[in-house]
Amino acid sequence: MESNGNGQAGGKDLIRIGSRDSELALKQTHMVREAMQRVHPHLNSEIVSMKTKGDKIQDVALSKIGSKSLFTKELELALEAQSVDVVVHSLKDLPTTLPDGMVIGAVLKREDPRDAVIMHPKYAECTLATLPKDSVIGTSSLRRSAQLKRKYPDLCFKSVRGNLNTRFRKLDDADDYAALVLAAAGVIRMGWKNRISQYLCDDLCMYAVGQGALAVECREGDSAILDILAKIADPDTTVEAVAERAFMRTLEGGCSAPVAVHTKVMEDSLTLKGGVWSLDGSEELVHTMTILTREPDTSSDSLRPPKKIAKTCITFCGIVPLPEQKDVMTRANQLGKSLAQTLLDKGADQILKAAKAQNTVNSPPSVSSTSNGNIEDKKALPVNTS
Repeated sequence: MESNGNGQAGGKDLIRIGSRDSELALKQTHMVREAMQRVHPHLNSEIVSMKTKGDKIQDVALSKIGSKSLFTKELELALEAQSVDVVVHSLKDLPTTLPDGMVIGAVLKREDPRDAVIMHPKYAECTLATLPKDSVIGTSSLRRSAQLKRKYPDLCFKSVRGNLNTRFRKLDDADDYAALVLAAAGVIRMGWKNRISQYLCDDLCMYAVGQGALAVECREGDSAILDILAKIADPDTTVEAVAERAFMRTLEGGCSAPVAVHTKVMEDSLTLKGGVWSLDGSEELVHTMTILTREPDTSSDSLRPPKKIAKTCITFCGIVPLPEQKDVMTRANQLGKSLAQTLLDKGADQILKAAKAQNTVNSPPSVSSTSNGNIEDKKALPVNTS
């Protein structure tokens, strides 16, 4: 158990922070706790760690497991049971529909969202373009493999599971893989930036919805916690997250189908690029849309914020808006929806349907949340504190 500080925050004697128990997850949770500590110097807190389903199943590709809450469900059960007050997630792990009564109280400043290539030491001077023909690239992501198969048809892509430490060992200690493709953010947070051989820009591989951002989930009615989290949220990253998650939700994509984005916040505009691919990368639909964020855009009624904001807890794909951001988040939410609908009108639904059907062949049974977001399994969870 870790605790620190000796005062209260928002009337709470102790804030319990839930986390997965991997080294990267704990590093990220410590980052969140330190951010909370900066805005509440006398914060008294402890980190409660646990394994999730995604951590326990290591011999099956993520896309084959079938659950939408692979790395979040156990944490959310602990949150619902009030054995923790907040939980820290990689935003890309969070489904776009949260369980009833739960919200994302803060999205922290995003680390580099791009994907990165980690080469086997013998290929340290190479890029994907210069690797020998038939080199094996390890990735657990259909999104990455679909895009990269399209760009590099002479390379082979093979699933690789495990935490970052395990994946690096699989790369370095054998000749099974010529390279890995991983989220740059995790590699950087682990202190291994020097191992990155190549960053993949959006013309090679667009990133996952929410990639590089940390989300803090809490109970909807916990006003004391929400007040604290509002102080650590990053405005630009939050707007990006809303647009990306609205895009994903409208497409009904996920880890079982290749969906990717690239987002850019400027001083007075937000640009969202989104795409869908077939599993083999042969089919691709990509489109880009931009909205103004500083001045009202009267070109489309659909992008105008509602005239009234309800007094209940308004969220955008689960994210609680900062008070000064409600209008821009409303517009970002609509941007994501509009971009997704444009792709659907061009046939994205057929590509996604085929990808999901192809991916579910011989998949193991799934354990997932109910359609309205309620958590099914109410059993008590064993937890560790760290």
